[in-house]
Amino acid sequence: MSKHSEFLWYIPNDVRPSHRGDSAVDNHNSLDTLTSHAKALEEHGWKGALIGTGWGRPDTFTVAASLAARTTSFEPLIAIRPGYWRPANFASAAATLDHLTGGRVRINIVSGKDNLAAYGDSEGDQAHRYARTKEFMRLVRRLWTEENVTSAGDHFRVAESTVVPRIEVRGNRRHPKFYFGGASEAAERVAATEADVQLFWGEPLEGVRDRIGRLKGLSRALDRDLPPLEFGLRITTLVRDTTDEAWADAEAKVAEMARSKGAGWHDHQRVLAVGQQRLLALHERSDVLDDNLYTAPGRFGGGGAGTTWLVGSPADVARSLRKYQDLGITHFVLSDTPYLSEIKRQGDQLLPLLRD
Repeated sequence: MSKHSEFLWYIPNDVRPSHRGDSAVDNHNSLDTLTSHAKALEEHGWKGALIGTGWGRPDTFTVAASLAARTTSFEPLIAIRPGYWRPANFASAAATLDHLTGGRVRINIVSGKDNLAAYGDSEGDQAHRYARTKEFMRLVRRLWTEENVTSAGDHFRVAESTVVPRIEVRGNRRHPKFYFGGASEAAERVAATEADVQLFWGEPLEGVRDRIGRLKGLSRALDRDLPPLEFGLRITTLVRDTTDEAWADAEAKVAEMARSKGAGWHDHQRVLAVGQQRLLALHERSDVLDDNLYTAPGRFGGGGAGTTWLVGSPADVARSLRKYQDLGITHFVLSDTPYLSEIKRQGDQLLPLLRD
């Protein structure tokens, strides 16, 4: 796999234990426990980890800053929402953390619906929501790369704004990358013009190929004025020593999901976005698509990256990930539970096969 591919994991940021089948341990969300995940990622070959966001979870930026302070190379992919943050406030906070960590900050912009009223946000229909997201991303990027920024948009205003400390240019990296998701037409138009990395859920290869082609076409049609859009995959990878062992464990996990009616797996179920609807519909085609894309979890409420799983031996899963890489995927955000032990297993058994 290309030396330019990057591999991140997922750190659960949830007050509830047993997220997606994780081990229910004491102090599962303590700083010491989460730090053990971040340090294991450093020790087992991972670049960093996505840290999720949502009202009712611990504040994602605070968790990311705390983990960055306790590590040396771990790069948090910090999920944030326009509306929860104002652009200048966020640009300053992220620039400060980027400065303090020596350039380790990555940002995942989330536009999906949340419990807006709980934190005083308001937004209109889908068009309004994505127009605001587009303006947020453009303004934050300007604040990171320009001085004395004045902007009077439909959603945000700043006057003579200069963020300090300034983002330090590091090689080709001018500022933290913006990762972005979404499968609706409105979301794809934002990604095509404003995102640095478009993240896909675990769709079959044909669907990912089609979406990459469509996004590249949109980038041209909308006169993208940024470097070319990059692409990423966020998916569960269930890896065991042998193919048979992996499928036995996968089927046992799904049986437990069915028994518990998907308890602990429903964090993307409040409002079904277009991308989530696409994933949940896949099991209607077959329980297994492509070589080893397991869709059965979607029958029992597996949300987001928990809806489809790549299942198999390290060689099986590496072969499948290489096929996504051949389509143009260069950013991989993987995970399985128990999170901590799988950081180590997949770091030791899967990642070396992807770096040949």
